[in-house]
Amino acid sequence: MSTLTLLMAILALAAMLGGAAVAVASKSTPVAILAAGLVSLMASVLFVLLAAPDVAMTEAAIGSGLTTFLFFFVLGRVKEEQDDD
Repeated sequence: MSTLTLLMAILALAAMLGGAAVAVASKSTPVAILAAGLVSLMASVLFVLLAAPDVAMTEAAIGSGLTTFLFFFVLGRVKEEQDDD
């Protein structure tokens, strides 16, 4: 692994740890959802650096995109039902 690749992997790992800390410590649900999406996106970057582009695309599409969208969709539905009560 080259020095630049190692540096990029360390930065992606640091971003993952920071995003995980924000997701756990955040009082705001949307912020926690976005932070969890960041963790997943950085995981896909790490997969690219580890020469696994197929896994990286799957993680980016499902982990970052679909899961984040699904969380926001459900959050919106729950808030709508709470407003109706």
